[in-house]
Amino acid sequence: MNPDTVRNWIRKADNDLHTGKNELSREDPITDTVCFHMQQCCEKYLKSFLILHGQEVPRTHSLASLIERCARIDAEFYLLDEMGVDELTDYAVTIRYGDDFYMPSLEEAQRALQIAEQVREFVRAKLAQSGLDV
Repeated sequence: MNPDTVRNWIRKADNDLHTGKNELSREDPITDTVCFHMQQCCEKYLKSFLILHGQEVPRTHSLASLIERCARIDAEFYLLDEMGVDELTDYAVTIRYGDDFYMPSLEEAQRALQIAEQVREFVRAKLAQSGLDV
């Protein structure tokens, strides 16, 4: 485990969160962009936890799969299922392309931001409990 690598993942996750917050503060936010970045924020936070614990980082956007892997290390990660984190998985790929056009509502984008902030808080606490100075 390289703490700098974990911190780099955290930095990238926080950049996604910041991008989404900035976009939501605009008069007419682009909601699919917000939702995409919130999914990315959650994905990177979960992967940072796996990296800290020396686990292989799978090439997946599935938040349920990442939560399952994290829960093998710390069962409290199952709480993220109750928060509805996996709702964001579809935003990783489905809304990125024009084939299946879908524009999330403002309420969906706000919910995605709320979930991402909860994941950030949860994972940062777990990283700190594991000895990482975040």
